[in-house]
Amino acid sequence: MLDNYDYKEHWNNAYQNNVVEKLGWFEDDPVASFDLIEKCNLSKDALIFNAGAGATTLIGLLLEKGYSNILVNDISFLALDKLKNSINNNNNVSFIVDDLTNPTTSLNIKNVDLWHDRAVLHFFTSKDQQLSYFNLLKKIVRKGGYVIFSEFGIDGAKKCCGLDIVNYSEKMLQDRLGEEFTLLESFNHQYNHPSNGNTRKYIYTLFKRITDLY
Repeated sequence: MLDNYDYKEHWNNAYQNNVVEKLGWFEDDPVASFDLIEKCNLSKDALIFNAGAGATTLIGLLLEKGYSNILVNDISFLALDKLKNSINNNNNVSFIVDDLTNPTTSLNIKNVDLWHDRAVLHFFTSKDQQLSYFNLLKKIVRKGGYVIFSEFGIDGAKKCCGLDIVNYSEKMLQDRLGEEFTLLESFNHQYNHPSNGNTRKYIYTLFKRITDLY
């Protein structure tokens, strides 16, 4: 990420100028994420924080399955507006416009049971941005809580939406989280771009917080 670049404007433009279903990260069926969430055996009122949600279809699916305490974050208010409009009943969803590399509102959140990030962390290319992101995660995810990452893998794409990204491995994610978290599951996943059909290689990981050292 570029220090002086206006990322809020970048992502607002992406959602204003494109059909959501054609964006390079859109999933019609977020099965990989949902399957990992189900493996956490959360109660239906567990506090779920979806980082950088955009206009994801995952939230609608979670609501359909009975989850009732969902926090949805994005830097783009336009993305969250589109998400709101795609959900028939969003009474169980709170929408938070916040920059995860310079958080404000999100700092007030406590006792998150699940942090879910699909294709967000890999956009944070500087050490300062990554540090802010992980400091927030460790501040608000409770002991016994879960973290799901889905990022471009080591052999995945080097750019997305015109921006450079960081390619991740299981070990890199574990190192960023530290010894407070233990890896429960990891797998590779191939995603097909909805506009051009190109394959993008992701790594999915599920971690559990086992100690509270923060």
